[in-house]
Amino acid sequence: MSTLVIAEHDNASLRDATHKTITAAAALGGPVSVLVAGSGCGTVGEEAAKLAGVDKVLVADDPALEKQLAEPMAALVMSLSGDYSAIVAPATTNGKNYMPRIAALLDSAQISEIVAVESPDTFVRPIYAGNAMQTVKSSDAKKVITVRTTAFKAAEEGGSASVETVSLTDDPSISEYVGEELSKSDRPELTSAKIIISGGRGMQNGENFAMLERVADKLNAAVGASRAAVDAGFVPNDYQVGQTGKVVAPELYIAVGISGAIQHLAGMKDSKVIVAINKDEEAPIFQVADYGLVADLFKAVPELEEELAKAGL
Repeated sequence: MSTLVIAEHDNASLRDATHKTITAAAALGGPVSVLVAGSGCGTVGEEAAKLAGVDKVLVADDPALEKQLAEPMAALVMSLSGDYSAIVAPATTNGKNYMPRIAALLDSAQISEIVAVESPDTFVRPIYAGNAMQTVKSSDAKKVITVRTTAFKAAEEGGSASVETVSLTDDPSISEYVGEELSKSDRPELTSAKIIISGGRGMQNGENFAMLERVADKLNAAVGASRAAVDAGFVPNDYQVGQTGKVVAPELYIAVGISGAIQHLAGMKDSKVIVAINKDEEAPIFQVADYGLVADLFKAVPELEEELAKAGL
């Protein structure tokens, strides 16, 4: 069973999501190829070739692929799909954009956000906001799979795969990239941060998130939020952790003023260590927390900041 992994990258370097997707693809058995599609992405292909478990890297360097729009990406993958029995991509914003189109063109049922590989045709994926796990067996000739990367370890360096050049021969040209507005921060990205401190409705307003930001700066952590805090306008949408936000699994997750709705838990319960600070001792967040502090966050967080300062952070 040969597998094609579609790389997540920024045309300069591979995203960590690609490393973890390669681990999932290797569990299918058989050779693994990595498709690096972008513009000016040659160095990304070289980086992918060094990862353990990769047999071949295909580099498609074309201006039409710079932003990995669904239509040209699907056209490219379709032109290569004949050699593969599985097409695999991380369940990122990009992956969720082009993979359904690929599945439709292949007339295959997409298997979304797998967290385990039982066999080449059997997978485990979360359902009901992560409250249950579903085992799915696919009889499709070509499997189309997205991977919840928080469930897999990152592939390490140690490979020496061959690198080949492929071309986009048929660009549908039915959509175009117009622009994007990206928030800039010196803190790590939510999906790759080792430590995350998140605030919820209990923060009361956006100005109070400054308390969490000061702690985050001392810990080199990312700042997140529950959907309730985002919907209330406390922080931007890209802070949101949860079923309809970003799924994370850091080494340490600190939940401040977050009650713990199942939609939020679905996005962070795979964190290695969970710390919850909430004045309501009945809050559901305490059911998944490794450490829980029943306290007023407006007292506890400044005290935490003070202790970190004493520790020289």
